[in-house]
Amino acid sequence: MNGYLQVCLEKLDKSEALRYMGYGRTVPDERILSMMDECEKVLLGVIKPCAIYHVFDIQPLEDGVAVCGTSLVLRGKAISEHLAGCVKCVLLAATLSAQADRVIRRYEATDMTRAVMADFLASAAVEQICDKVDEQVRGEFEEFFQTWRFSPGYGDLPLDIQGEFLDILQAQKRIGLNATENNILTPRKSVTAVIGLSDHDIPKGRQGCAACNMREVCQFRKRGDHCGI
Repeated sequence: MNGYLQVCLEKLDKSEALRYMGYGRTVPDERILSMMDECEKVLLGVIKPCAIYHVFDIQPLEDGVAVCGTSLVLRGKAISEHLAGCVKCVLLAATLSAQADRVIRRYEATDMTRAVMADFLASAAVEQICDKVDEQVRGEFEEFFQTWRFSPGYGDLPLDIQGEFLDILQAQKRIGLNATENNILTPRKSVTAVIGLSDHDIPKGRQGCAACNMREVCQFRKRGDHCGI
């Protein structure tokens, strides 16, 4: 099943953006909150949040999981564990559009504080889009149990699948999302992810820090927090 979702965001998750900025339980002063309101308003005025997804049957392999009907193999122990017991997977891609990148670059040239705020607000916004995809998939596949999202680059799932991942979804044509030679998504405020669908209840597996290949250098972990994955 193919899906396209154009998301209307009336507000951005400022509490999540503040957590990304390191505030945690600390309440920022009025100046910071006012600047954040300004950045939110600017972003909401230009972004075009959207997402696409496709549901595939999957087949476990010795070194990963094959996405049936494509040449894509999701390789690695972490993704194999993540999709254990699943019979299908959802490949999804979400983006805020190039306008978000332009706002951040414009702030970078004039005000780094606002640039950082806009950057983290945009990151939170992409996750809001993905949450909407989660909800839509859950509604369309009520008979299945659903895993959390797992993106290329988590654990040992390599980033170098980004190009093929986007090709399968026709993301370049449908939502203007591409990957560079270094497997960086452009527009930058974008996400690709895999969701597993199982016909039986899924026990909670390794999630977040345990599966992340950035866990040894993660600034969230160093201050006793987590990124929310």
